[in-house]
Amino acid sequence: MDRLDAMSVFLTVVDAGSLSAAGRRLRVPLATVSRKVAELERYLGAQLLVRTSRRVELTDAGREYAAAARQILEQVDEAEQAAAGEYQEPRGELSVTAPPLFGELHVLPIANDFLAAHPKIDMRLFLTDAVVHLVEEQVHVAVRIGELHDNSLVARRVGATRSITCASPAYLRQFGSPETPEDLIDREGITYRRFSLSAWRYLKDGVPTTAEPRTRLAVNSPAAATLAARAGLGITRALDFQIARDLREGHLVPLLVPFETAPLPIHLVFSGHGRVPLKVRAFLDWVAPRLKSRLAAEGVGAPPA
Repeated sequence: MDRLDAMSVFLTVVDAGSLSAAGRRLRVPLATVSRKVAELERYLGAQLLVRTSRRVELTDAGREYAAAARQILEQVDEAEQAAAGEYQEPRGELSVTAPPLFGELHVLPIANDFLAAHPKIDMRLFLTDAVVHLVEEQVHVAVRIGELHDNSLVARRVGATRSITCASPAYLRQFGSPETPEDLIDREGITYRRFSLSAWRYLKDGVPTTAEPRTRLAVNSPAAATLAARAGLGITRALDFQIARDLREGHLVPLLVPFETAPLPIHLVFSGHGRVPLKVRAFLDWVAPRLKSRLAAEGVGAPPA
């Protein structure tokens, strides 16, 4: 039995909550996961998990073993990184995740220059709106937009982004500009479903309120929502980095600016567990100031004129 592999499989089961979920995460058959956990329990002579039809629960012995196993695997990972030279010079594979449009517009151009300056680093850039678990998915750095809720992560703030309600000049000439959030109720809108899981939120006299137009078109892409708004199909809502050029060039007009909610922070986050590899520190030191400057130059997160 490969004890380190068995430890890793066991911890994946613990984190995933079930044997089947761990199998999907590891991309191995359920029978393989079950067998490796059973072999580990036989080797230790102790029951680590209580299995139910839906999930698993740690026994007291399993809880203590999980804590020790995590520490051991972290030390092994650090030893391998040190042996590979990742603490002596920036090298190796670097995994980064970011929201799709933000990653395309702002992270990728900076990453291109970073890779040119660091020929011994290879990068895997994963663009997704999903909140990726850094440790489980073996991601080194993530761009997060919004308030942070995971205290185990270390964060560097690089800016903020405003939530803007907007429409095309042609639409506004035909239907007029809404003066208050309540005016949206009689309008037609374009909804980006990923961003608009909740109602459109505003502040009126300092009091939170919600209002939104009737959804004429629902899309799952911010770029599609922007194109539809430019075509005059209705009012949409977007983060300012998504529509910065359209605002500058007058293709879209911001609405209800006095009622905007507070900007959302933008952070670079990374795991606070263990020693930080030099490639991660090099990337953070390279990206953070350049991303700040890039967002400031675009006016992203800046108060409305």
